[in-house]
Amino acid sequence: MTSSPASDKRQHVVETAYALFKRAGFHATGIDRIIAEADVAKMTMYRHFPSKDELIVEVLDYRARRFDRQLDRLAEEVATPEQKIRKIFDWHERWFRSPDFHGCLFAHALAEFGDPEHPVFKAAARQKNSLKRRMRSILEEEMPRGRAESVAAVLLMLIEGATLLAQMGQADTAIRDARKAALDIVAASRRPQ
Repeated sequence: MTSSPASDKRQHVVETAYALFKRAGFHATGIDRIIAEADVAKMTMYRHFPSKDELIVEVLDYRARRFDRQLDRLAEEVATPEQKIRKIFDWHERWFRSPDFHGCLFAHALAEFGDPEHPVFKAAARQKNSLKRRMRSILEEEMPRGRAESVAAVLLMLIEGATLLAQMGQADTAIRDARKAALDIVAASRRPQ
């Protein structure tokens, strides 16, 4: 399936905005800068994205889809729930060490758009909840749903904390400790209570 020039242009705007938002933030990045960096006409921008909020939501959804595809591929490499959880933490370790790591785009969106009813807040929360559901689903292979839900919430907190510490320049310690704690929690949660 080939894409149309319009959809190619739309995707180029999304990718350009993504690069700018992750480096400078959402409020600090103006539409005029995105238009200039993407080298598109103002009319093209507004035809695809009538508002900046719509563009931000699309950028967040684009990033969430990329993340999900990457985790799907990693999950195919391993069999056990523990290995799948480890792969999620391994993904974060590679991300923390990448030269383009600027912290979590979704956490930044939650911080910049604090109203839970705002579409940007909802898009960021959707991604966080999706990761928690993914981990819960993995854990349900070995433990009851309620316990899996609780453990998945704790694992998400470990990931979020490690991400913040990585942004503060403590990536190696953060991911090592978060991974160890996560695997210890998973192992302890598998035991009958």
